[in-house]
Amino acid sequence: MRKIFRLLVVCTLLLAFTPAQAQGQKKTAKASQNMLCQGDYFTEQQGKDFLETQKKSYTTQKDWEKRAKLIKEHILKGTGLTKFPKKCPLNPIIGAKRVFDGYQVQNVAFESLPGVYVTGSLYTPTNAKGKLPGIISPHGHWHKKGDVGRYRPDAQKRFAALARMGAMVFGYDMVGYGQMEELGWKHDHPEVLKLQLWNSIRCLDFILEMGADPDKIACTGASGGGTQTFLLTAIDNRVKVSVPVVMVSAYFFGGCVCESGMPIHKDVDYQTNNVEIAACAAPRPMLLVSDGDDWTKNNPEVELPHLKYIYNFFGKSDLVQNVHLPNDKHGYDINKRAAVYPFLAKYLGLDLSKAMNPDGTVREDMIVIEDQKVLYPFDEQHPFPATGIRSNDLVKW
Repeated sequence: MRKIFRLLVVCTLLLAFTPAQAQGQKKTAKASQNMLCQGDYFTEQQGKDFLETQKKSYTTQKDWEKRAKLIKEHILKGTGLTKFPKKCPLNPIIGAKRVFDGYQVQNVAFESLPGVYVTGSLYTPTNAKGKLPGIISPHGHWHKKGDVGRYRPDAQKRFAALARMGAMVFGYDMVGYGQMEELGWKHDHPEVLKLQLWNSIRCLDFILEMGADPDKIACTGASGGGTQTFLLTAIDNRVKVSVPVVMVSAYFFGGCVCESGMPIHKDVDYQTNNVEIAACAAPRPMLLVSDGDDWTKNNPEVELPHLKYIYNFFGKSDLVQNVHLPNDKHGYDINKRAAVYPFLAKYLGLDLSKAMNPDGTVREDMIVIEDQKVLYPFDEQHPFPATGIRSNDLVKW
């Protein structure tokens, strides 16, 4: 009987999944691959020429708003988020406060989807009252032992300094980094961009649920975190201020699957680049921080003028700015932070004196750099839930 049953199952599957259908799926997958724009997809000249051509297609605010709507639609279509999944309760797991000089830290995990736990740490000012400006901070592809993602000294300094300035700051693990990696998540999964973007959306939900001021919400990150910053800002108007660091480029599209591994830049009759995606922030305040050693080296001459052109449709060209550091390299180092702190202080109403001296030098000597595992939300006191998911392939959308 078992053999007969197995034979019937096999025959049913073969009838239901014909060779023509299998071939169709292969063609669909191949077509999707052909729509990917990865790494240096354009040359520098092609990137510049693309923006010049696009500039002619939107000459009014109405033209741009139509284009921005299309860009947003393609980001959502390309990531499979055209229709959002139902938002489950966050069910946050929040650790005890560790109090330092002017700021405190609590480790946090919450559910972005049933069983999918985002891991991170929440930095807030000590003795804070009322609604605080909120900042979420995705990180880039730093994976060297002792120098990982949100645990890097420069990241911890930034989170703590901004908290001392008066903000609620949430630094969280990208999929397959930090504690998420140790739990079993992979960053090189073909749909990692979809989950990562969804996690960022839920991070906004989290800080708002924690009492952040909805009128003062910012997002900032460097490298891959910069990509996540402008993608999130493009699709979610709750981000009021954006600071993508060392990432906005006319010709470079991001080299990781979490940036360009899904067809968000191109379709059969559609093409965009990261400058246009970043421009979807208009007219919300945005700061580009660039350097002379990577794909942002042309920001002052290429990317910034195009963004100002778009912001000018709203009469707000002064709200997009660029700090260019020609002698700097890729990262979110002290020079980048010295550029970012005043911008966020201005537009979020923060106390800049808590992080910078009158001469413009950064004040971070009082900040304690904690060990990576100290920043893990799951430990012996807070074990990983039995219902939790530990694999990209088990996510149910």
